[in-house]
Amino acid sequence: MKFGGTSVGTAAAMRQVIANIAEKKKTSAPLVVLSACSGITNKLIQIADEAGSGRLKEALKLVGEVRQFHLDLIGELIGNEELRAAVIEKIGVYLTRLERLTEGIEIVGELTERSRDRFCSFGELLSTSVFAAALNEAGVPCEWLDVRTVMITDDRYGFARPLAETCRKNTTEIIKPLLDAGTVVVTQGYIGSTESGRTTTLGRGGSDLSAALFGAWLHSESIEIWTDVDGVMTTDPRMVPEARSIRVMTFSEAAELAYLGAKVLHPDTIAPAVEKNIPVFVLNTWHPDSKGTLITNDPELLAGKSHGGLVKSIAVKKGQAILNIRSNRMFGRHGFMSELFDVFERFAISVEMISTSEVSVSLTVDDGSVGETFIKALSSLGEVEIEHKVATVSVVGDNLRMSRGVAGRIFNSLRNVNLRMISQGASEINVGVVVDESDVAPAVAALHCEFFTADRCAGIFEKPAGS
Repeated sequence: MKFGGTSVGTAAAMRQVIANIAEKKKTSAPLVVLSACSGITNKLIQIADEAGSGRLKEALKLVGEVRQFHLDLIGELIGNEELRAAVIEKIGVYLTRLERLTEGIEIVGELTERSRDRFCSFGELLSTSVFAAALNEAGVPCEWLDVRTVMITDDRYGFARPLAETCRKNTTEIIKPLLDAGTVVVTQGYIGSTESGRTTTLGRGGSDLSAALFGAWLHSESIEIWTDVDGVMTTDPRMVPEARSIRVMTFSEAAELAYLGAKVLHPDTIAPAVEKNIPVFVLNTWHPDSKGTLITNDPELLAGKSHGGLVKSIAVKKGQAILNIRSNRMFGRHGFMSELFDVFERFAISVEMISTSEVSVSLTVDDGSVGETFIKALSSLGEVEIEHKVATVSVVGDNLRMSRGVAGRIFNSLRNVNLRMISQGASEINVGVVVDESDVAPAVAALHCEFFTADRCAGIFEKPAGS
């Protein structure tokens, strides 16, 4: 069971998580992986930056805010005096180390990636310390575990990768016996340690990755990712209030949605689950009885909930730019595309969508990556035209390319929207268009109305809990 920052961001949220774990404990003891409390990691990064810039007073003021936040949580959650004193002493040790680290960075005047990882690690260490004490007070006995004794990584600070064999051995020897004995284990996501004992972080989506890895190493029956939304949605509910929860989707669909801009699990984070074919559930902390979303490749679990031509979700990625490159050198000549993508490689710019003709190439990139020197390099290959402030709108589902009528329905529903570019995903599970950012809302609303009407959605898409 992995709980994100918003799920442990307040005393009320922690109580809800405790209730969810207590219910799970009735059938088996779970491994509980926690993120830092919401907003704390950003504050720790800010402390690091202030210290690195020589602003010690401002940095220590922020450390005081982190201290007070966790003391307030303890005050609300833990009534037992002995338990409270023990956890206050424990977080006091961490916060003293944080203060010393802050002072040390200010004296040295240099903030390294290794030091930044050390700053960031305090969020998870603090949240899990408070939570484990609260869980014990609530009558759910648990064991707090410093994940750095198990999650051994390389030394790529900021984006460390676990040493799989070592971690698997540690998991089997340290965590599994506790779970087998019926003890709930509470540990940290996102952080690890090198073989020499230096603290590391796993980068973006690190807590989800931690949970997926432990699930694979423990041969778990399932991995549960608990958040503040009711699973993966058919589209952003802020854009379409009628958006629904998707009951079941494949790993490929989830990966495609993440790549195309939807706020779902990053494909790298659930790769270990894909490899072992362990089902991943995305669940709502505040509505534990709702079904959420199941991500799986198991044909039996997908039966009746997924089929060719079924649109699952609509993803949007704003802040894009279209680059149109026209050149007669393309006509009947090989090698042009190689030269073109060599420019993108040199400037480390990722292409999102692409569409080609005999004498032109249209593609989308992040708008912020388009600079003068990059455009000048492209101009050596042909005439370059730039369209700013556009967005990609992608329809994702199973086997869309081979399903008759889907493309017709997509473009018919978008008949009143000016399409700047069209791209068919080679993966067979997405069809994308590019529109002006001002046209995103009507485009998404029209597509959602076409593919997610109530009579077609029974059992596959559901009204989210609490809506």
